[in-house]
Amino acid sequence: MSEEVRRMFSSIADRYDLLNTVLSLGIHHRWRKKTVKASGARQGMSVLDCATGTGDLAIAFKKAVGSKGKVTGTDFSAEMIRKAPEKAGRLDMKIEWQVADAMNLPFDDQTYDISSIAFGIRNVDDPKHVLREMARVVKPNGKVMVLEFGQPEGLIKYPYRWHSKYIIPKIGGWISGNRQAYEYLPETSAAFPAGGAFLRMMKQTTCFEECSSTSLMSGIAYIYTGIVR
Repeated sequence: MSEEVRRMFSSIADRYDLLNTVLSLGIHHRWRKKTVKASGARQGMSVLDCATGTGDLAIAFKKAVGSKGKVTGTDFSAEMIRKAPEKAGRLDMKIEWQVADAMNLPFDDQTYDISSIAFGIRNVDDPKHVLREMARVVKPNGKVMVLEFGQPEGLIKYPYRWHSKYIIPKIGGWISGNRQAYEYLPETSAAFPAGGAFLRMMKQTTCFEECSSTSLMSGIAYIYTGIVR
């Protein structure tokens, strides 16, 4: 599955930022800011952002940790991450970028204060293994932050399902040229454990002293926080 997902993201890399903004009406930027705030990131801290894509969450973290802080962004798709340095450069930000798979992070134990992943953990072969890897590279009492789509509750779930099933594939396919990718992404969101189910997954890794979640827009997305043992 990993190689198929890698090829899919590589094929949509050139239009990925545009489509994120169009399909979410820009809300994904606000969710990333909330994730950084929930992490408690502050000046001088070190952060690893996994599945960084074109670098949006890594950049948001860099704003929080400042020039004395360290941010590393990794992604297993070279085509996706190649856009990140230019984006950070326009903001005069020094961020380290590396092609690396979240399933096998090339970093020593207890290196970072925070590790994060946004809209990526549902696409890996083994989410529990990735959580363990993310916890491994974080110092004791540091945090693992996960931002991921969920399944909304209440009346909003009906227009959301319609939007996911019909609008996202149509617009995504039209702009990116890969309709299959934008059928796959909503399908994985709908099937992936969310809310309490994802918290149970985090606890099953035995890596965390405490796990919590914050629902965004009635469960369209969640911010998960794990405090590393």
